[in-house]
Amino acid sequence: MQKDFWNIFKTFFKIGTLLLGGGYVILPLLQSEIVEKKSWADFDEVCEYYALSQSLPGLIAANVAIFVGYKIAGQRGACAALSGIIAPSFLAIVLIASILEELVKNNFIHSIFAGVGVGVIVLLILAVKEMWAKSVIDKFTWAIFIFSLVMSVLKISPVLTILVSICAGILYRIKLPNKKEAE
Repeated sequence: MQKDFWNIFKTFFKIGTLLLGGGYVILPLLQSEIVEKKSWADFDEVCEYYALSQSLPGLIAANVAIFVGYKIAGQRGACAALSGIIAPSFLAIVLIASILEELVKNNFIHSIFAGVGVGVIVLLILAVKEMWAKSVIDKFTWAIFIFSLVMSVLKISPVLTILVSICAGILYRIKLPNKKEAE
C-alpha cells in the first residue's frame, strides 16, 4: 500500500470522519484502517502510540495520528496524518456554526445524536477491551488498576493518580531485576 502524503491524509481523513466521541474511540478505527487494511503498523505499536498519546497534552486522536504518521513516512507522514485527522472536525465546525440556529430546533438532528451516542459507547467498550488485554496482565497491573479505580471513585485528582502510578511502575521495574536475581 502506498505511503505517500495523499494516501496518509485520505486514510486519516476517513478515520477523523468516523471519530465521533473523542480520542478514546480511535483504537478500533486504527486497528481496522492502519493495521488490518493498510498494514502500516502492527497492533502492539498502535497500542503503544495510543498509551503514549494519553500521557501527552492535547487531543489523543491528534497525538496518535502524529505518531502513526511519523512511523509511516517521517515528518511528511506526521503532517499528513495530523491534517487528515483534524480536517473533518474543522469542516464540521465551520458548517455547523453557519447553520447552528436551525440545527438546534430540528428534532431529526436530536435523533441522529441519540443514535451516534449509542455507537460511541460501543466503540468505547471495544477500546477498553483491546487495552485491557494488553494492560492488566499480572498482580502488579491489577493493583495499579484497583488503585486508580479507588482514586477515581474518591474523586482524587487524575494527575495525582497518574503520577503515583508512574512512580509505582518505576519502583516496580527497579525492584524486578532484584527479584529475579534472588530466585
